[in-house]
Parts: sequence; structure tokens; C-alpha cells
Amino acid sequence: MTIEKQLQAMADQTRLRMVGLLMREELQVGEVARVLQLPQSTVSRHIKRLVESGLVQRRTQGAATWLHARPSALWDAVKGQVSFPEDDRRLKAIVAQRQMDSREFFGRHAEHWDALRQELFGSSYLMPMLLAMLPPEQRVADLGCGTGAVLQWLPEGSIGVDREEAMLDAAGKRVPGADLRLGSLEDLPLEAGEVDVALCALVLHHVPDLQAVFAEVARVLRPDGRLVVLDMVAHDRTAYRQTMGHKHLGFSPGGLDLGLECQNWRELPAEPDAQGPGLFVAVFSPPAS
Repeated sequence: MTIEKQLQAMADQTRLRMVGLLMREELQVGEVARVLQLPQSTVSRHIKRLVESGLVQRRTQGAATWLHARPSALWDAVKGQVSFPEDDRRLKAIVAQRQMDSREFFGRHAEHWDALRQELFGSSYLMPMLLAMLPPEQRVADLGCGTGAVLQWLPEGSIGVDREEAMLDAAGKRVPGADLRLGSLEDLPLEAGEVDVALCALVLHHVPDLQAVFAEVARVLRPDGRLVVLDMVAHDRTAYRQTMGHKHLGFSPGGLDLGLECQNWRELPAEPDAQGPGLFVAVFSPPAS
């Protein structure tokens, strides 16, 4: 846009006031009308002229349209010569009201905020967000990957290991092109030092010989690698042995002292609707040589 068009647009004092406001704060048309104490239709007409001149831009967010002024050498030249203290006062009041509205909204929704956010966005974003913290060059193996529920979120090139062909078939459909390998945790189909991170998610309670598993994990991990375990804390639900084939009734920190060093052990917060025992996450590393 030419300087002439911008000069013509700002020749009107109302439009000059609008540019001054929108240089300081992004506003909606209704908010501009409240600051200037003008009908919204009048404000919209002036805004149209400012947008056409290139001095103001629109930004749409959902059903709302926001306005902001673009940096302008013309405004820089005149801003020191104009002052509208009443506009400034009303602008501050509107910004303060926004903050109060925001606090009131979060105060109203605090108790059921998680449910509201899940309703809006689901929960599948959490796993990729957390796994994005893994360095991209790290090789990850999901041991006992099952149908690929965790594997689908792991970095490209990750390995899925399971002893059941049916599970690997399902994982292949969920994660096409994944590196899937048939084998047991006691005899992993992995080379020595092949992976940086090994995951065992709700698997170890099915394994009779934990010592053999930890020895295999130590073999396939690189010297600075890690084993991450998600499983149940120790519990007394003995029926799980018969109904689900569990070999262990959960674990306590001392119950997994099997040759790898435990770097961190943390019980997870209880899920209100979960019917099973509590869970923990633990991180193990090979002992320092």
C-alpha cells in the first residue's frame, strides 16, 4: 500500500485513535467500540478503511476476529504528537477485565478442567508430547510391544518385540513399516548394545524369570542406555494368577534389584475410575563399569 493511502486513512482522527489502540493491544471490534465509545457499525466502517490501507490486519481465531496494527513508519512519525488519555484509560480497563474473565473461567472449571480438556482435545496428544523429549538419534525397543499401543508413538526406527505372532500382526497394522521382531524377553532378537532405551510397559508381571530378562536387557543396552518399566505396584489380588496368568503380584522397588541400577522409582497418581492396582514407573541403567 502507498504512503498516500495510509496518510488518507489516518487523516481522520477516529482512525488515528484506532491505530494508536491497535499498536498497543490486539482487540476485537466490540472492544475498540467500547474504548472509543462509538457504535460498532461506525467502528467497522473505519476498520475496513484501515485494513484496505494496510495499516491494520485481521486475525481469525474460531468465531472471533482480532485486529492489530502493523508496524508503520508513518505511525512512528506521528505517535509522539498525539495523545488520547481517555482512550488509554478505557483500554487498560478492558485489558484488566479480560484478565478477570480469564481467572473467573479457570476458577469455575478448575475442578473438572481435565475432563473439559479431554472433551475438547482427547488424550492421545500426551504420549507424543512426552516422547518428543527423546533425542531423535536414540534407538528405542518396546519389549513386549503387544498390538503397538506404545510403539505407534515412538520415534521412527524403533523396534517392537513380542513372542506372539498375532500381537505382531496387529502391531504391523497399527504401525505400518515398523521394525517388528518375534522373540521372548528372555532371549531378545536384538544385537548387543543395539538400543539406547528399552521399554517394558505392563509386561514384567507375566514373566517367570525376571533375572534372565534383566540380563538380556543389560546385553542389548548401550553403556549409557536405560530400561523404563511401567507396571503394577505390589498388591494382594491373588486371583490375577488364575484369571490373567500373572506370575507376579506387582512389584516393590527391592523386588526388581536384578543387576541393573534403579535410577528413579515413582508411583503414579491413582486414576479415579481405574479398577486395577496402582502403577509405577521406574528407570534402570546398566551398572557403571
